[in-house]
Parts: sequence; C-alpha cells; structure tokens
Amino acid sequence: MKRFLLLTVLVSVLVSCSAKKQIETAISHGNYDEAISEALRKLENNKDKNRKQDYIVMLEDAYYKVLEEDLNDVEHLKKDGNPEQFKTIYNIYLDLEARQNAIKRVMPLKINGKTLNLDFNDYSSEIVDYRYITSEYLIGQGITLLDSGDKFNARKAHGIFSYIEQINPNFEENRSLMAEAHEAGMDYVHVSIQNQTHQIIPQQLEAELVDFNTYGLNEFWTTYHANANNTLDYDFAMQLQLKQINVSPERINETQVLRQKQIVDGWEYLLDRNGNVKKDSLGNDIKIDKIINVKARFTEVLQTKSAQVIADVVYTDLKQNQIIDTFSIDSGFVFENVFGIYRGDKRALVRNDIDLLNQREVRFPSDEQMVFDSGEDLKLKLKDIIGSYNIRRS
Repeated sequence: MKRFLLLTVLVSVLVSCSAKKQIETAISHGNYDEAISEALRKLENNKDKNRKQDYIVMLEDAYYKVLEEDLNDVEHLKKDGNPEQFKTIYNIYLDLEARQNAIKRVMPLKINGKTLNLDFNDYSSEIVDYRYITSEYLIGQGITLLDSGDKFNARKAHGIFSYIEQINPNFEENRSLMAEAHEAGMDYVHVSIQNQTHQIIPQQLEAELVDFNTYGLNEFWTTYHANANNTLDYDFAMQLQLKQINVSPERINETQVLRQKQIVDGWEYLLDRNGNVKKDSLGNDIKIDKIINVKARFTEVLQTKSAQVIADVVYTDLKQNQIIDTFSIDSGFVFENVFGIYRGDKRALVRNDIDLLNQREVRFPSDEQMVFDSGEDLKLKLKDIIGSYNIRRS
C-alpha cells in the first residue's frame, strides 16, 4: 500500500511538472492563448491550493502579453486605414472579450494570499462599431461579385453575405442578397432518359428513375430537373442511355434425393426361442420398440428468372456543347423461389426438407416486372455515380 501511494504521488508530480512545462513552452513561443487555456483547465478545480500558484502566475503573464499584442495590432491596423482589415479588427475585439470572459469564470484568484486584479476592459462599443463597419464594407464587396454575372463569383458573394448574416443578422438587404447569390450561383442539370434498347420499358420505372426527390441528391449548388423549366438556362445535361435489356427464360431446376432412415413404429413383445413372450423379473411381459425402415424421394424445386439492364450515364456541358464524362452501369435483378415436394413416407425426411415443404410454387413475375425490379438496383448505382461526381471538378 505504501509503495502504491508513493507511486501515485510520483505520477501526480510528473504530470504537474509536464503541464507547467507545456505552459511555459507555449508562452516562450508566443502561443499565449494556448497557455491561458491550459492554465484555466488546471485552475478549474482546487484553484486555492498552493500547488496551483504557478498556474496563476503563468496565467497572469500570458494574459498581459497577449493583451499587449492584440491592442498593438489593433492600433497598427487602425492607423493603416485599409478597409480590408475591418474584419480582422472586429475579430480581435471578439477575442479580447472572449478571453476576458473565460478568465472571469475562475476568478477570484490569489497569489501568495493577495487577490489577483487583472485589467479587464469593456469592448462592447468597439465590437458593435466594427460589426457594422465590417458588414458595410463586406456587403459592398459581395454586391460587386454578384454583379459580375459569374457563377463562381456569385458563390463567393453568397459566402460573404452568409458571414454578414452570422455576425449582423438582417443587416440592410443582406438576406435578399443571399437568396439572389444562391440563385445566381446555382448549377441546373436537366435529366433525361434515352431508350436505345428498342424495347418498351415500364412507364413507372422511367418516372422513378428521373424522380430526383427520391434520390435526395439535390445539393446546395446543384439542382436536378427531370421536367425542363423553359425559364431556366440549363448548365449541364445528364442523360441515362439505356443500351440493353436482357430477361432470361423462366427456369425450373429439380434436384432429387432418396431419403431413408430407421424409425420406431410402435412396439412388439420380446419372444424366446420357443416363440413365447419373455417375462421380466417381476413377471411382466417384456415389450421392445418396433424398428422399421422408411423411404421417401424428396425433390427440391428451384424457380429462377433474371433481368439485366445495361446503361450509360452521359454528362454534357450545355454551355460548351460537349460531353464531359460517361459512366457505364450494369444492373440486374434475380427472382428465386425454392420449394419441395416428396413421394413416400414423410417420416424419412430431414428438417430442411420439411421447411421446404412449407413453401409453395409461385407464379413467375412478368418480363415488365423483372425490368422494373432491376430498376431499383439501377437507381442505387445511378445515385452512387451522381453523389460521388463533382460536375464542376475541372
């Protein structure tokens, strides 16, 4: 027990020394906020213990150093007068306030019995001023990008307007500008199916293949339309070209096996050599199981039918009027039903045979139904292609 206590104390000392060294290193490298965060973590519990004094001293040191650094940065940036720096100044004021609030949560702190008095300032006015100055400047930048008529610039503008909405909700006409930028930056993709198989495909399948509401694939900057909107100038086309549809014949395969086993079928008296019934020690007639051999011919019947749909997914840049990518899809569906029949004595069958006897022969699905069922697999593969494809990767 003494050895365990000694080991525990030693580990605690080593951990404490390691933490102090980490904070000292952070301060020496100018990583003041890292040092403050670590010191605050150590002061969350038992902050008045003597062993926590060093953390309080290092917290004070790091705080005044980062405070001086931030205030100097703000002063220089203000003198520079570059509106590009408004956002930086605003963020520095936010950091100054957040840092103070974090430290206030562990106050009061004492060093050698004296209460630590850190210089805290009220930055609320500066934060409000620079929130509006930043918003005013950025909204002008965003409008310039939006007015350029370029989709990528519209997306950049949307990012600017989104930031303004985050720091200054409902600033001027910002929300309507966000909606306008989203609309201007949107890629519209017209989706269609071209049946090149010279076979009729189920209308329901065609409708589901282009029903992109069921795919959940519309992204923030990409919208797929199966029905063309004449008021839109589409950027891309995605065409599902059905190349080949194969449906196999209906097949029935039978596998026969002879089952036989010995079973107990009632009882009979045990006879002696003279044909008389044997008696036990109490004088009772001796009975024994009557063993018989039973046989049955079991037939396992397998019904199968398969369908295959081969297609290409072709992406076209409508602005450049050229194909930009093609993907092949091989989709299929297999219908399968197994059941069993037998002739002979059912008692000869095994458990699996009995289970198959409970199954029944079913009607084969029509060719149309098989093709439709293949469409479920086709939709999943089409979804994978669209979901992983960056239409503007170039």
